[in-house]
Amino acid sequence: MSRRTFSVWDIDWLTVGLYFGLAILGWLMIYAAGYDPSAPTGLFDLDTRGGKQALFIGVSFVVGVAILLMEPQFFKTISYLIYGVVIFLLIGVMTYGAVTKGAMSWFILPGGFKFQPSEVAKFAACLALSTYLSGANVSMKNFGNAIMGMAIFLFPAMLIVLQGDPGSALVFLALMIPLFREGLHPIIYVLGIVFIALFISSLMYDPLTVIVILLLLAVVFSVMNLKNQGYWAAAYIVLLGLAIWFYPSYPVYVLSGVAAFLFVSLGFNFVAGKREITTFLIIAMMAMSAFSFSVSYLFNEVLEPHQQDRINVWLMPEKADRRGSYYNLRQSKLAIGSGGVWGKGFTNGEMTQGNHVPEQDTDFIFTVVGEEQGFFGAFGVILLYAVLLFRLTIIAERQRSKFTRIYAYGVAGIISFHLLVNVGMTMGLMPVIGIPLPLMSYGGSSLLSFTIMIAVLLRFDSQRLLVFR
Repeated sequence: MSRRTFSVWDIDWLTVGLYFGLAILGWLMIYAAGYDPSAPTGLFDLDTRGGKQALFIGVSFVVGVAILLMEPQFFKTISYLIYGVVIFLLIGVMTYGAVTKGAMSWFILPGGFKFQPSEVAKFAACLALSTYLSGANVSMKNFGNAIMGMAIFLFPAMLIVLQGDPGSALVFLALMIPLFREGLHPIIYVLGIVFIALFISSLMYDPLTVIVILLLLAVVFSVMNLKNQGYWAAAYIVLLGLAIWFYPSYPVYVLSGVAAFLFVSLGFNFVAGKREITTFLIIAMMAMSAFSFSVSYLFNEVLEPHQQDRINVWLMPEKADRRGSYYNLRQSKLAIGSGGVWGKGFTNGEMTQGNHVPEQDTDFIFTVVGEEQGFFGAFGVILLYAVLLFRLTIIAERQRSKFTRIYAYGVAGIISFHLLVNVGMTMGLMPVIGIPLPLMSYGGSSLLSFTIMIAVLLRFDSQRLLVFR
C-alpha cells in the first residue's frame, strides 16, 4: 500500500540526529578557533564567526523544516529549473562576483555576508542527474545516455574551474558513484584510476621517466600471450636490470632500447595473428605518452605559482614554499599531533588560540578537533561521518523509487568526497584544494547547501513506499 499523508514518524530521525550532532560540533569548534582568552565572547555573539555560524544553523534549520513540509514531487518537477538557475548564477558570478583566495566565485550580500553558487551547484547537479537517469528508456549501457549523464555535472564543474576554483570543481566527480550504481561499465572507473595514477606520476617525475616505465609495463602485456614465455621472461629480466642500471646516466638510450624490445614483441604478436593486442598497446602507449607530456606542460606553463605550490605540498614538499602553503600544512600537522590522546580541552589549544594555523575555522577546522579533543575526539568525529554515510547508503537501497536511490547515492558521494579530501589535506594525505568539512566548517553557503541536500533526501525517503520513479 502507498502512503500519501506525511507524518513526522516517517522521517529518518537517526540521520537528523547525526546532522545536528555534526553541525553543533562544528559550531563549537568554530567558536573555539576564534576564542580569545583576553576578551571572551558569547557563543551567540554575531560579531564573531561562532555567533554567525549559530545564525547560519538557525537559518538552515528553518529551511530544512520548510523542505520537509513540501511535497517531494515538487523538487523533481523543478529540478531542471533549479539546475538552469544555478548555471546562470555560476556564469553571473564570473562577471559580478568578488575575488576571494584567487577565485571569483562569491557574491557579496548586504550585511557583509557572502554567497558561493558553487556550493548550491552540487545540489542542483545531483537533483538534475537523478531526474535524467530515472527517465524512461535511460540506461547507462547506452553510450549517449552515459555521456549526457556525465555532462550534467561536468558542465557546472567546468564553469567553476573558469572561476579559478578547481578544487571545488573536483567534488562533482563524486557523482560518478550513482552512475556506477546504475550500471555504468566498470572499465570507465578502471581507466579513471589508471589516468589518475599516470597524472600523479607525471607530476612527480619527468615525462621521459614515466614513458620508460609505461614501455616496460607494455612489454609485460605484449609477451603474456606469446610462445616460449620462459625465454621472453628471461630477456625481460635482463632488459629491466639494464634499464634500472643505465637510466640515470643514459635515459635516451634506455628509452630507445626498451621501445625497440617492445616493438619486437609486438611484431611477434602481429605475426601470430594477435593483432588486437598490437593495436591496443600502440594506441594506449601513444595516448598515455601524450597525456604525460600534457600534464607536465599544464603544471609548468599553465598553472599559477600558488596552484603549483599546492600540488608540491602534497607530492613534492621539498619543492614547496616553506613560508607559504607548506607552512600551513606543517602547522596543521603540529596542531593535530599536539592534541595527543585526549586533547587539551575545549578552548585550551595553544596553537588554535595563537592563530598558528591559517583558515582554521574553514578549511582546517579538523585541526581544532585534533588539538583540543585529541585522538579520540577526532576519531569520534570521523565515526559520526561514517555512520551518516552508512545510513545514507541504507536509505538509498531501501527506496522503491529509482529517482530517490540515485539522488541518495549522489548526496552520499558528495559528502564522502568532502570528508576524504578535507580530513586528508589537514594531514598531508590529500592536496590542499580548499573544500569545507561538511556541516562543520564555517560558512553559510556550505551549511545551507548540505542542509538542503539532506533535507530533500529525508523528504523523499519519508514517502519511500510511494513510487514516483
